Amino acid sequence: MATYYGTYGQKVQYLASDPSDPQIGQVWYNSTSAVLKVRQEVATNAWASGGTMTNARYGAAGFGTQTAALVAGGINGPTYKPQTELYNGTSWTANPTGMNANKYAIFGVGTQTAGVAFGSDGSPNQTELWNGSSWTTNPGVMAFNGEGMAGAGVQTAALAFGGFRPPGPLGANSNKTESFNGSTWTTNPNMNTARNSLGGCGTQTAALGFGGNAPPGIVGATESYNGSSWTTLSSMNTARGGLASAGTQTLALAFGGDTPGATGATEFWNGSSWTSNPTGLATARYSMAGCGTQTVALAFSGYNGTTGVGATEEWTGTVTETKTVTVS
Repeated sequence: MATYYGTYGQKVQYLASDPSDPQIGQVWYNSTSAVLKVRQEVATNAWASGGTMTNARYGAAGFGTQTAALVAGGINGPTYKPQTELYNGTSWTANPTGMNANKYAIFGVGTQTAGVAFGSDGSPNQTELWNGSSWTTNPGVMAFNGEGMAGAGVQTAALAFGGFRPPGPLGANSNKTESFNGSTWTTNPNMNTARNSLGGCGTQTAALGFGGNAPPGIVGATESYNGSSWTTLSSMNTARGGLASAGTQTLALAFGGDTPGATGATEFWNGSSWTSNPTGLATARYSMAGCGTQTVALAFSGYNGTTGVGATEEWTGTVTETKTVTVS
């Protein structure tokens, strides 16, 4: 008769308590509870429908977590949407206070109670701070006044990179990087690839930038930032601009975008390469917002190629759980 040891080349561990960091497929016997246990996957990577926003829009600022998110600013057709909405994991609630200036092509980082929004078409170098109930225009302005930037970090330690300076004699894609300490912006080393409408996540000293528009085309270029310089890494499987993002420098999630044409394509990053998920967003879109982590993310707002959308989708990544082995 075949044994577990003969099949897998290792004995079932006999432990007084469950291991602190069990691996998928690991089996052990807990002598205290007298049961056989195994670590296994209990959920697969998938998107599910969430609550619909009150104001459909695109080019908005969004940040927070899957169960405590914020969206503000943006546009839908010719109409600016300065309104602020808060998400509780089920539905969106309108906040009485909107942004101080009409704008879109904004990026935001932070939490539902403390965030920062920067870059835009209307007031491109203006920064607004969110305190959980209202927006305040920050006196310190960015050195680069552009739109379509990406960012990382939190309100008091944020990073902004990339973007586009509007048409005119100075119109151009940017590789600029600036850091924010909660009140002032400081110029940092440039990215390797100038682009706009890219994805970004992580922290001020451990950020990731990927995808974006770099006319005459789109790119899937990925770069990491260590607080002092940018390093070019493996490119995305689907090059795109206008995508949304969530996660950290080593565990990121990219979704949606313009290929050109709206896409729902979803990819996850493991610190060295991108993997495409078989199932993408139910509503293909770009110029959208996102937040959360690689395993618990939120996608909201965006442009489907015809109009702004208010659709919200919740991402559940692979989740592991320790299960007791039973025989029936």
